[in-house]
Amino acid sequence: MMKKTAVLLCLFFVCFSLGSGIEAHGYDSKTYNWNYKPEKDNKPVTTEPHYIQLLEQTGGFFIGDTSKKELYLTFDNGYENGFTEDVLNILKEKNVPAAFFITGHYLETAPELVKRMVNEGHIVGNHSWHHPSLPEVGDGRLMDELTRVKNSFSELTGVEEMHYLRPPRGQFSERSLALSSKLGYTNVFWSMAYKDWEVDKQKGGQYAYDQIMKRIHPGAIMLIHSVSQDNAEALPRVIEDARKQGYTFKSLDDYMFTKQIQQLPFP
Repeated sequence: MMKKTAVLLCLFFVCFSLGSGIEAHGYDSKTYNWNYKPEKDNKPVTTEPHYIQLLEQTGGFFIGDTSKKELYLTFDNGYENGFTEDVLNILKEKNVPAAFFITGHYLETAPELVKRMVNEGHIVGNHSWHHPSLPEVGDGRLMDELTRVKNSFSELTGVEEMHYLRPPRGQFSERSLALSSKLGYTNVFWSMAYKDWEVDKQKGGQYAYDQIMKRIHPGAIMLIHSVSQDNAEALPRVIEDARKQGYTFKSLDDYMFTKQIQQLPFP
């Protein structure tokens, strides 16, 4: 509880320092599609230098501390396909924190699962209301997409905070990053993913296990989709075997807490 409070205080001061204005005039609106450069032998990945620069300017990130064997499990929840309950059961049994990025559709169709995410200590992040490309919409629409999710989430759960944003489709611009940052969000991309979202092309739990395990690396922010039956089947083994390899599972709040402490002006 104390750690969570410290994180929220740090985030408050970061948001405060950005100012209260929400206009994004003067920023480049060129659309970029998130990508990273895969590495072999479970080595940390990197991405385009310009992407790194944009994330550093707006407080976003795509990977954790690559000197530590830590993993950050994140799920994109555009809609429910019957497997999130299984995922939550596994996370509870294995004592693993996760972040779930939800849309308006998910809030409307799976409210009990959202409440369970909160009650079991997971982070719930913003994935926009309608899942549009944020750099392709105007400032007003972007703010409405994010604010509507946050307000509905707060009404449902009583939790006022929603600090993390996963840009829909992995698309972003300098403007969308800057504006969402001014709204108090930390943009969270990813350093590990595979093609798991096609529900009519599932290949079995072993396939999912193999795809995930060959991609994990120190500091990995793992993006997997809970619509995938394969992922639900593979998750227990992924957690167990990753731990056998010396990895620990952390929450995004853990990373943000460490990041903010490192930035404090102490000698």
